[in-house]
Amino acid sequence: MSDIEIRDDRAAGRLEAVAGDEVVGHIEYFVLESPSRAFVPVHTIVEPEHEGKGIAGSLARELYAISEREKTPVAPLCPYVVVWAERHPDVAPTPDPELLRAAKEWLVAHPGRF
Repeated sequence: MSDIEIRDDRAAGRLEAVAGDEVVGHIEYFVLESPSRAFVPVHTIVEPEHEGKGIAGSLARELYAISEREKTPVAPLCPYVVVWAERHPDVAPTPDPELLRAAKEWLVAHPGRF
């Protein structure tokens, strides 16, 4: 994992794991603005030839690190991030049910986004 760099492409809504010049995995997310600001991960994808190397976990960990630095909670909808957060309650606080509801409503209102 030491040769993997994690980059936040906020404009594209992607947290990317990069090896050299190749994106080997990413979390697609959006930033919810109402009822309050939150990061909402929707999909986690790791390229098949890079699976089993801890990339998805590193992406989830970095998402929560960004969340802590920016004082912005995570409202995970991505099944991988939900399970990862349940396994790491020390760094992934339980999401606010209201933010989860609002995030789901946002996805319904933006069907072509993800």
